Amino acid sequence: MDVINHLVSLRRHRWAQQLLALQCVEIPAHVKIGDGFRLLHRGFGTVVHPDTVIGDNVTVFHGVTLGRADAWKPKVDSLMEGIEIGDEAVLCAGAKILCKDGILRVGRGTVVAANAVLTQSTGEDEVWAGIPARKVAHRA
Repeated sequence: MDVINHLVSLRRHRWAQQLLALQCVEIPAHVKIGDGFRLLHRGFGTVVHPDTVIGDNVTVFHGVTLGRADAWKPKVDSLMEGIEIGDEAVLCAGAKILCKDGILRVGRGTVVAANAVLTQSTGEDEVWAGIPARKVAHRA
């Protein structure tokens, strides 16, 4: 396990949060993260909303954002409930996963392509790309 992933596992400690911030990584302490999580390329620029659940064996590249699609509103006015990333999902560099209302779910084994802007839930083993993201393939 590299240093950044080790810090992610220790993020409940304030000092670990501060070291992650030096790498421009923001993953709140109470975000639930499953086993086998991998934050690649030191995760530079990665931001994860506090109401996120990340499954097992998820891979996240640098510059990924998991957040609210209505960030301009006060949190109390937002209809967002959270984001769930399924087991074995891959979030490629620069992907933005933005939830407007309810829970946005990225299905098990789904790939969100580089720089895609995903604003809706996906099925399992799909590939989503584009702005806004749309399903472009099914993983074999």
